[in-house]
Amino acid sequence: MSHQTGIQATAEVKDIFAKARNGEYRLIKVVIENEQLVLGGTKPAAKKWDQEWDSYVLPQLEDDMPSYLLYRLDTTNNQGYEWIFLAWSPDHSPVRQKMLYAATRATLKKEFGGGHIKEEIFGTAKDDISLNGYKRYLTSLAAPLPLTAAEEELRQIKLNEVQTDIHVDTKQQTLQGVAFPMQREAIQALEQFREKRINYVQLEIDFPRESIKLSSTAPTELKDLPKRIPKDAARYHFFLYKHTHEGDYLEYTVFIYSMPGYKCSIRERMLYSSCKNPLIDTVEKNLHIEIAKKLEIDNGDELTSDYLYEEVHPKQHAHKQAFAKPKGPTGKRGGRRITRPPGDGDDD
Repeated sequence: MSHQTGIQATAEVKDIFAKARNGEYRLIKVVIENEQLVLGGTKPAAKKWDQEWDSYVLPQLEDDMPSYLLYRLDTTNNQGYEWIFLAWSPDHSPVRQKMLYAATRATLKKEFGGGHIKEEIFGTAKDDISLNGYKRYLTSLAAPLPLTAAEEELRQIKLNEVQTDIHVDTKQQTLQGVAFPMQREAIQALEQFREKRINYVQLEIDFPRESIKLSSTAPTELKDLPKRIPKDAARYHFFLYKHTHEGDYLEYTVFIYSMPGYKCSIRERMLYSSCKNPLIDTVEKNLHIEIAKKLEIDNGDELTSDYLYEEVHPKQHAHKQAFAKPKGPTGKRGGRRITRPPGDGDDD
């Protein structure tokens, strides 16, 4: 709203504003003194606008006092030269001055003529109003509009968990994998697991260090496995599944990725999903651990003996049902018709 503070421009400022439209000035500084908009200084145009920006603008900025700067570009519109309006309000200036300058900004723009102002930049540090700061501002204008929190969450989940179902054997792959390195203790635990000195390894992401660390190597039997699955955090598990199948004793490595749904933050879900495939590749190719089955669960209660057995040894439907001839129509049928070829009658 104009004139919120009742502050008006002096006659000198109005006169300078009128002359500025013909391109005489490169920079005009305006400050508030005695409840008036007064002239703080001017600079003539001598070179190209970007060659004079820092040498003209930065010396006008006081560390503890707000001000207005109008900087002329070399481009024009249908009203004349285009200007940049710089509102300077340093962090260390008095709060009353900040509020006063903020409330009077509309007044100055009206006095100068809003049609001449191409861009308006607000700065609290000199870097904000430097030439580089102005270029960053232009870059930000060209960038896509920011997403809402929900839109950003959806975008990240789609980016990291895209799956294309081509046929029944298609494996899930993340569109973009993040290969966090494993810490030394995690590697040593997996080496012991490979040698069957331990039968269970649990890994987790160390977010501050952006790596995968060892979480647990507690001895684990099948009945203990559900208790190893955290209810409020994601984990990677390697379990040595000892069992018998068709009379043979077998030991298979089962990889379990547990993610308790939306109890985890979006960042945690995104990183665990994205790190999963690179981790599996490292374990199989570099540590030479053959993984017989890869599972994804959200609840440890799913890991029953029957479930694990059926996942590792899915039932094979080998025999096909014999084709059954369909039955004829039901109900009363007409008499059977007998036909004879011509000439097959009785002999007379």
